[in-house]
Amino acid sequence: MANPADIVIIGSGIGGASLAYSLAPSGLRIVILERGDYLKDSPQARDDIAIFQKGFYRSSEEWLGTDGQSFLPGNYYYVGGNSKFFGAVMYRYRREDFAARRHMDGASPGWPISYEELSPWYDKAEAVFQVRGSTGDDPTEPPHHKAYAYPPVPDEPAIASVRRRLAKAGVRPASLPLAVDIDAWLRRAGTGWDAFPNTGQGKIDAEVGPLASALAFPNVSILTGATVSRLDTDASGRRIVAAVYVKDGTEQRISADRFAVAAGAVQSAALLLRSKSKTHPTGLGNSSDQVGRNFMNHNTTAMLTIDPRAPNTSVYQKTIGFNDFYNADNEYGFPLGNVQLLGRITGNILKANFPVPAPGWFTNLMARYAYGWFLTSEDLPSAESRVVVRDDRIVMNWVRTNMRAHEALIAKTRAVMRKAGFPIVLTHTFGRKTTSHQCGTARMGTDPKTTVVDLDCRSHDVENLYVTDASVLPTSAAVNPALTVAALAIKAGKSLSGGR
Repeated sequence: MANPADIVIIGSGIGGASLAYSLAPSGLRIVILERGDYLKDSPQARDDIAIFQKGFYRSSEEWLGTDGQSFLPGNYYYVGGNSKFFGAVMYRYRREDFAARRHMDGASPGWPISYEELSPWYDKAEAVFQVRGSTGDDPTEPPHHKAYAYPPVPDEPAIASVRRRLAKAGVRPASLPLAVDIDAWLRRAGTGWDAFPNTGQGKIDAEVGPLASALAFPNVSILTGATVSRLDTDASGRRIVAAVYVKDGTEQRISADRFAVAAGAVQSAALLLRSKSKTHPTGLGNSSDQVGRNFMNHNTTAMLTIDPRAPNTSVYQKTIGFNDFYNADNEYGFPLGNVQLLGRITGNILKANFPVPAPGWFTNLMARYAYGWFLTSEDLPSAESRVVVRDDRIVMNWVRTNMRAHEALIAKTRAVMRKAGFPIVLTHTFGRKTTSHQCGTARMGTDPKTTVVDLDCRSHDVENLYVTDASVLPTSAAVNPALTVAALAIKAGKSLSGGR
């Protein structure tokens, strides 16, 4: 057994890093295993051709669909995980998201805890991610115990104009809660941050925020390039005794008192399923047969609004959104979802995502007058929407739900944009390759027969196993899950450390 520890955390993304941050002051020996390496700065880091057209940072790992077709998912493997490329939007789930409620095509089961119970942990997550925001503009914003410590990232002049146009069109645009130090970001280069890698301090991602704070303690360390293949238990199956990982082509083992899996909703489920044994024949901690099930990924659409009379002079763009159709108070009578700006879409980005081959002069001209939006609707949990492992390959069967609500959101938003003076509105709905909001594969609950972990994110079946990433989310809601994952992981740290 190498490098014995009190706690081993698998994954350094938002869930793993936030857990390490929560545990660091306890004095417990914490080792983080991360399959990727540190993301180093390079000319490609702010090169939209390298990133979006050439896929410079894209992983070569392929997953399979149940149709037998392989695809490249939107997963990144670096210290900090997917957050190195995230849009840095740190919404709280709305209070209504924690209660069971009807949707246009099904129902959301709600959470076993209330918003009020999670709210203090949201405060802590916002603090470590240095979230910039305001609580006064959005009618769906739930109550905060503490105000944001930083004011919102400022609108650029072109976006300030769009904000005014939206308000005149009858919606309530609000500043996005963002984990972005805009001055630090722009010092490196004048680009947006959405889908660009963070190689400095501009985005407060999992590495820059909670992980850096955790690693400042001498009892916390990280081992990079360590791909965990399975977790071994004792003869009883009640306790994990070692994590088995491969580093530099050599298989190694690390022992600990407790283990936390935070590799992302797909990879965490795959790891638990690969760790099956005589005592756990269907996968580790899977007596409920729920590991890998209830995969959710949001229904999302990119919308491009174009006004040939109003050039978009913004650099980063992504500062406003609106939630007027988030709850059921619309003519449909059902929750529809969230609308927020994308990062500034350049001609090169547009060319990389254009549905047909297009010359650069055309996409550059189009991008000059275009504003990109990201529309998100809730994906409801389904036992048949699942992750499985077949011949050591990840196989995904994503069963879309609630698409009528998403189509209604698109229609409502298109009407708003035209009323706001955008004569051209184009849309593209994303498919299974967009896995940035993956969640739900080891959901939290009080009943061991229907859930995988308890309210402290501890396995019902294995006494020293925790899951602290988006796997545990009972519902996807319709906003970015990053802050909720961080809040739950920080909360779990209190239980895992035994109050130390």
